[in-house]
Amino acid sequence: QVQLVESGGGLVQAGGSLRLSCAASGRTSSIYGTAWFRQAPDQDREFVSHITWAGTRIYYADSVKGRFTISRDNAKNTVYLQMNSLNAEDTAVYYCAASLRFGRFNDPREYNYWGQGTQVTVSS
Repeated sequence: QVQLVESGGGLVQAGGSLRLSCAASGRTSSIYGTAWFRQAPDQDREFVSHITWAGTRIYYADSVKGRFTISRDNAKNTVYLQMNSLNAEDTAVYYCAASLRFGRFNDPREYNYWGQGTQVTVSS
């Protein structure tokens, strides 16, 4: 089992920044990759970014490229999402997810474990 706990969400003005954290515990040695997804009200869960646990591969959704940066600190078993130049369209609940094997990194069905989510609200 792997447990994921997100933190760092909040209210920020358009153009501002936030850094989300995802702390993993349990059988972290079994993790292949971690990702951030987001879900706005009445919307499907949307892929944001993925990083392999080894840090060898990183992917971003087109909507966040150049603004968001994913990173990880394996010593702390923590994955981060630095979000800059935020706009109202980034408002959503952000979820951290972990997968145990290689797969379609942008498909939420590929992920085995999920955090509880953290709310990000960008005011315009």
